[in-house]
Amino acid sequence: MDDQNKNLILATGLSFLVIVVWFLLFPPPEEVTDGTTPAVAMQEAAVAPSATPDAAMAAEPPDAELPETPRVLIDTPRLQGSISMLGGRIDDLSLKSYRETIAADSEIVRLLSPVGKPNAYYALYGWAPAGDLDYADVPGANTQWTPIEGSTLGVGQPVVLQWDNGRGLVFKRRISVDDHYLFTIDQTVENRTGAPVRLAPYGIVARHGKPLNLQNFFVLHEGVVGRANGTLTETDYDDVAELPQVAREGAQAEVVEATQDGWIGFTDKYWMTTLIPEQGKPFTSVTKYVPGADIFQTETRNPVVTVEPGTTAEVTSRLFAGAKEWETITRYQNEPSFLTGLLFGIEQDATRQPIPGFIDSIDWGWFFFLTKPIFAVLHWLNHVIGNMGLAIIALTVVLKALVLPLSYKSYVSMARMKELQPELEALRERAGDDKMMMQREMMRLYKEKKVNPAAGCLPILLQIPIFFSLYKVIFVTIELRHAPFFGWLTDLSAPDPSSLYNFFGLAPWAAPMPGSTLALIFIGVLPILLGISMWLQQKLNPAPTDPAQAMIFAWLPWVFMFMLGSFASGLVLYWIVNNLITFSQQYVIMRSHGHHPDLFGNIRASFKRKPADAKTKAANDSRPPEKKRKP
Repeated sequence: MDDQNKNLILATGLSFLVIVVWFLLFPPPEEVTDGTTPAVAMQEAAVAPSATPDAAMAAEPPDAELPETPRVLIDTPRLQGSISMLGGRIDDLSLKSYRETIAADSEIVRLLSPVGKPNAYYALYGWAPAGDLDYADVPGANTQWTPIEGSTLGVGQPVVLQWDNGRGLVFKRRISVDDHYLFTIDQTVENRTGAPVRLAPYGIVARHGKPLNLQNFFVLHEGVVGRANGTLTETDYDDVAELPQVAREGAQAEVVEATQDGWIGFTDKYWMTTLIPEQGKPFTSVTKYVPGADIFQTETRNPVVTVEPGTTAEVTSRLFAGAKEWETITRYQNEPSFLTGLLFGIEQDATRQPIPGFIDSIDWGWFFFLTKPIFAVLHWLNHVIGNMGLAIIALTVVLKALVLPLSYKSYVSMARMKELQPELEALRERAGDDKMMMQREMMRLYKEKKVNPAAGCLPILLQIPIFFSLYKVIFVTIELRHAPFFGWLTDLSAPDPSSLYNFFGLAPWAAPMPGSTLALIFIGVLPILLGISMWLQQKLNPAPTDPAQAMIFAWLPWVFMFMLGSFASGLVLYWIVNNLITFSQQYVIMRSHGHHPDLFGNIRASFKRKPADAKTKAANDSRPPEKKRKP
């Protein structure tokens, strides 16, 4: 076996092994009391409650139906829902721009739901008592608010809620929303008593139980995502449930003191609900789990404030509740430069406080240094072209152009290795069983001819991180969700829906369900085209003379075809285009070095049966000398 073939088989086997491992790691695809009121770290010598309200609620049914309560409607170009006057909770929110499936009559995506519904999920704001105040003196989860301004929350139409505790403290909450997914919550407390009072504002996002549609994919983070002091933290639900018990919190918790900036909340694959306190000021970030009620909770707590008699204290915070759109989140982060804003049409908003690191709420993964720029280019190409499938094709061309110098050197090295084959064969005959001499003379020959035998592996090895990065981009970014191409390819983030089982839609029965065993066997059009493109790429060279090599090469395209059949069609589209471009590059480079590939001859040869004696001779030649058959 010559060194070129050894390198090629090694590189191919490596990529095959990595993708197999990657593929196998995928799984086949309450009554609320003050239980959501955080325990505040008092800035004075005070005794904390022996059991926080969270602990008290653990014995209650987690999803008990609550009495009907007045609501204020939410209606914006992208959001619809309502705010409960019980606790002033934002607990009913749906996304107008997104549907559950690609069907036109599919339900729109629901993000938040109130207590009493399955998997309640909501945001709650309030004040925690300090000093001489008690929990009855401050608004909490069961406070009945009264709307005093606005009947429907919309863009440019805020609503104001009020609660008077009857003991000299008047609380107001002004809620506004922009044209995307960002709520602004201004909380005020007016002290009409004759003495100073101490209290601390907080925000909570709570989830009752794990999400029903939890993906549980190893490449995707779902759970708590947050940033504090410039550090991003991702904690999945299982890890949250295993947090240590913190006596002060009365629950399993993790408490982080943030001094610079930060935010925290829950992220799904495409959606997120995140608490964003005022940046540049200290706050406490809390992740909490209440086992008895099966409630996951994130909190932001501001420092205790003192409100003198006759004065008013105010605190502003924000809540992101919506889709993780790259453009929208980038605008909230206020990251784009003039050039980026010009290319992507992202406008700066000087009146909005930047949210540092907010773009990292999208799960870019370990290869973030590749996934971020790859998606930015893909997004721009889609913006220019207007079709995500064509944008993927254009991105493939861009990536191949970027690595062309390296690929060119690799293909040239492979061509030179072919030219050296006669000399290598002569060298093997001279060296015989002297392996040391063989290696020494080979290295001298490579150095003399300026050939790098390992260069042929580089194009294949380089494709592995690019392939995984593009897989990550297609899998996690909402811009690929339900993105159509042409014809039957109506969702590039899903596998090819066509199937051999019903002859690609010609037969009157349905294709197998995605993820089923039949779907893995009866693949669609794109995976078949992928196998053909890999097979054609092989046929640029004659089949190896070694039977073992020939068998491996013969099966590889079809193994990959079935392996990638259940991958996102956008990724398979990329791989097909990548193969076709690689085929063209190799063909041109080989001809430029005087080697004329006999493509059709190699194809015809692959269908010819070898004579029996030729097969026997090939098999005999591959045996060790002591095991060769005697004539």
